[in-house]
Amino acid sequence: MRKSRFTEAQIIGMIKEQEAGLPTVEICRKHGLSTATFYKLKGKYGGMEVSDARRLRQLEDENGKLKRLLADSMLDNVILKDLLGKGLTTPSQRRDAVLKVLGGFQISQRRACVLIGVDPKTVRRERPPDHGAIRVAMREVAGKRRRFGYRRIGVMLERQGLIMNHKKLYRIYREEGLSVRRRRGRKRARGSRTPMPVPLIPGARWSMDFVSDTFGASRKFRILAINDDCCRENLCLVGDTSISGARVARELDTLVRLYGKPACIVSDNGTEFTSRAILEWAGKNKVEWHYIDPGKPQQNGFIESFNGSLRDELLNEELFDSLADARRKLAIWRYDYNNVRPHSSLGNRTPAQARRAFEQDESITPDALVQAQGPSYLTARLSL
Repeated sequence: MRKSRFTEAQIIGMIKEQEAGLPTVEICRKHGLSTATFYKLKGKYGGMEVSDARRLRQLEDENGKLKRLLADSMLDNVILKDLLGKGLTTPSQRRDAVLKVLGGFQISQRRACVLIGVDPKTVRRERPPDHGAIRVAMREVAGKRRRFGYRRIGVMLERQGLIMNHKKLYRIYREEGLSVRRRRGRKRARGSRTPMPVPLIPGARWSMDFVSDTFGASRKFRILAINDDCCRENLCLVGDTSISGARVARELDTLVRLYGKPACIVSDNGTEFTSRAILEWAGKNKVEWHYIDPGKPQQNGFIESFNGSLRDELLNEELFDSLADARRKLAIWRYDYNNVRPHSSLGNRTPAQARRAFEQDESITPDALVQAQGPSYLTARLSL
């Protein structure tokens, strides 16, 4: 669980304020937390004094240390049982045992050496490099010609009478760490660079972005948010520990079946949105994908404004016990955002009311759409 931003003294003070008769709603508004979070804190610290809460925290720390010690001891037993029946009499056998333990278990080299009884120097000792003269000559050539690869260095060595096959040359070249780092160009935005269409009706333009948060023992998860920029409606809030480009494409397919195909989608240049799965999806569905300039989040201001509301009204107010708990609270907040919460840019209407108003409005003629966004947009909308 995320570390609370309140100290033990502040939490106990809030609980005593409630016990003195102050309404819970006023306490939550005063300190900036939700009612559910307040009762979670009260269930943990209710009836305690500040000294009791500090003693509880010390006990929890000691309990955590004991659990780690027990886990280390159990892991040592598992490692030793795995080595039963194997000869560990010679230094080479013990060195091989340490290397096997390091490959099969995530422990440090020092701990494995202490467990098996090997001097760490024995494990770290490596075979001395061969062909010393060739290595010296190779380093001299690479020092003078830093952009030469192993093939050109081999040609230079042949002129000095050092001839070898390409496999041996490449092995020594890699062992000496002389690989040339390829210079790549500056990262640029991909996709369409044409002006974004003005969202006159629902489905004219969608925008999407990722938001991160934590649940449980500070485990991170991501939230994929997709909005309709015309009516400000949130189309989906997908929370998971990992969301790939293929997962984003599947969520877009679901939204197309529910709301129809958009004319344009706006996003940043994240690896999920520039993946092959997304490029193939956009080409297959003939949807124009607009990438904002790198480092310019203001170009996707609609979704950035939504992310700020999501973090301020939900993520900073709630503590998530699990991924299922986070998904449940995201669904509740999404319903409230679309159907209850007033939106100032919509004249204090809800996004659902704005969508219904657009769908019932017959004043948006095809000529107006052509004048505002061009014939290609009208063709895309009429083909749905």
